[in-house]
Amino acid sequence: MIIDLCVIPMGTTASVSGYIAECQRVLEGTGLSYTMHSYGTNIEGEWDEVMAAVKACHEAVHKMGAPRISSTLKIGTRTDKSQTMQDKIDVVNELLNS
Repeated sequence: MIIDLCVIPMGTTASVSGYIAECQRVLEGTGLSYTMHSYGTNIEGEWDEVMAAVKACHEAVHKMGAPRISSTLKIGTRTDKSQTMQDKIDVVNELLNS
């Protein structure tokens, strides 16, 4: 599966970069493939591991003092073939270059 996760700490300061950096540290520790972008992070892996990583991000941000978190999550799964995040990007780049 591939997800797009956007974690928004609430009840904190206007800048949330420290909280997001902590989520990235959590993801680094999972061994999952992930890519941060300007408004979230794409994460790929098996269902249970990815959802455990989302939970761990929430737990870490709460531990930092955020009393509330609002997250958006987009989930993509496939059963017809295996496809990584990079595969999806490569297909579009091939079309752009042809």
